[in-house]
Amino acid sequence: MDSPQNGSQAENSSLSTATGLPHLPAHHHTKMDISNANRGVWLVKVPKYLSTRWEKLPGDVDAAKLRVTKYPGITKPKVTLSLTEATLCLSEPGDKDIPKEHELIVASVSQQAIGVFAVETDELTDIEKVRMEGKIQQRLECRPYADKSYLDLKVEEMRKVSQPQRQVIQLERAVQNYKPISDHKHNIEYEQKKKLEGKKSRDDRDKVMEMLFHAFEKHQYYNLKDLVRITNQPVTYLKEVLKDVCIYCVKNPHRNMFELKPEYRHYTPTEPMEEGAQGDDDNDDEDNDQS
Repeated sequence: MDSPQNGSQAENSSLSTATGLPHLPAHHHTKMDISNANRGVWLVKVPKYLSTRWEKLPGDVDAAKLRVTKYPGITKPKVTLSLTEATLCLSEPGDKDIPKEHELIVASVSQQAIGVFAVETDELTDIEKVRMEGKIQQRLECRPYADKSYLDLKVEEMRKVSQPQRQVIQLERAVQNYKPISDHKHNIEYEQKKKLEGKKSRDDRDKVMEMLFHAFEKHQYYNLKDLVRITNQPVTYLKEVLKDVCIYCVKNPHRNMFELKPEYRHYTPTEPMEEGAQGDDDNDDEDNDQS
């Protein structure tokens, strides 16, 4: 790229930042190279398609030619940018041609103090070095001329934006990864287990009571699920038998569990309960004597 007049120099945006001082940790102390503090540079805003091409361009190839033309009686000069063939040839398959000629709209930055800084890290010492590349004197906006290539490019961009991100595609063959199945594995295993166990049939009432008494010889309390598993009887039929021989506990600590009725128990109440009952009888006798 040709250098602009009045000692200004265009900088590559990928190597420097025109947003003030670079972000460094608060505890980091380093010296800044300000040897180029008086050098004037231009800050140019370019279209996205142009910056994409320049990022792919090698560093030793001219990207464009800058032409500054001054007219008598006009304060601001006319600045134009013409792309080189190296930039125009960097296109992907299916891409539209980009405009070759561009106009740079100049705007002053007299109300602001903006500088360009670069940060380099030493590979041996891992120390960051900050260098000032120059002071921005002009701000320019790169605008393409509204020729046929530019209009075709905008039409292509609008077409790509209007396309939906998700599309309905007709499949030529079934996709195995998403093919639905009629039944899941755990359902098949459950049905096979039910067939092996067979349908629960009602046994003789005396036989069911015998199984219950044998179970309550091991434990004092059972829930309904365990009793169904032990007797292998239908739930409705088992509840009818339990109503005759068991008590349903509704209080803690054995809530929602079954216990044999007193007439079917083979164990006696615990000693503390007997002592408490005896103590109550003694108190009643004393009350009778006092009366």
